[in-house]
Amino acid sequence: MPQQFDRSQEDLGNAIHFEHVNIQVPDQRLATLFYVTGLGLTRDPYLMVSDTNMWINAGRSQFHLPNGKPQVLRGHTGLVIAGREALLQRLASIAKKLEGTAFTFAEHNDYVEAICPWGNRMRIHEPDAARFGRIALGIPYVEFDVPAGTAKAICAFYPEIMGMPASLRNGDGTVAAVQTGRDQHLLFRETDRVLPGYDGHHVQMYITDFSGPYRKLLARDLVSREDNQYQYRFCDIIDLDSGKPLFTVEHEVRSATHPMFMRPMVNRNPAVNNRNYANGFDQVSWAMGLDQYEG
Repeated sequence: MPQQFDRSQEDLGNAIHFEHVNIQVPDQRLATLFYVTGLGLTRDPYLMVSDTNMWINAGRSQFHLPNGKPQVLRGHTGLVIAGREALLQRLASIAKKLEGTAFTFAEHNDYVEAICPWGNRMRIHEPDAARFGRIALGIPYVEFDVPAGTAKAICAFYPEIMGMPASLRNGDGTVAAVQTGRDQHLLFRETDRVLPGYDGHHVQMYITDFSGPYRKLLARDLVSREDNQYQYRFCDIIDLDSGKPLFTVEHEVRSATHPMFMRPMVNRNPAVNNRNYANGFDQVSWAMGLDQYEG
């Protein structure tokens, strides 16, 4: 009898890749120390190479860091970076240079938390096929803190408007998980804490049905910006029945025909330096190898 497969496990919905988190920073030097020296990520060598913006590669995803008043994501960004001990050593090496900023880091059972010089939180995990699929380097999720009582309505918004599968997690339904690509999610976790106001940061994803969500957003007057033929934006996640805003964060929405869709990204191997250099080990793979994944 032929082997039976659950083909639905491979369904992604409308979003096929989560690419970047965009957060303004006031000082590229300090940002370089944190993202490149500390986290071990890579400044994109091809685009945004002046002193007004820089793009930081993390596997097939990025951080975009334009100059400006610092922005802080309300929640945290999840990263997969292999090698906890090496990560801790890199973070310790920049501590003195980042004295007087919000920078700090701490070990937890299944992640290392690192806070950037302006207060953005990162949770860095080891590769884990059960949780993050094949990702060996990348951004598997961004988690937002949202007001209590909003997760269920947020969970309804994304499938209806954006065509992105969503589900409630955490047993009591206080976390909405929205699929934004293979093994990638936006998470919305309810909190009773008073949340700061929205400061303009944004997230970006690619979708296949580009015009369908656009028409639905336009009908509800939710399109916030018309960038070009391949890209538009919206900010407000709303209750579908009342139209009341639930949470605000700018979504940069790109089509799969966008010229930069899945462009190759350089990811350096942070373990290599001028003292231990070996040919062929300059770059690190964003995906698990054959010996790490069930295949």
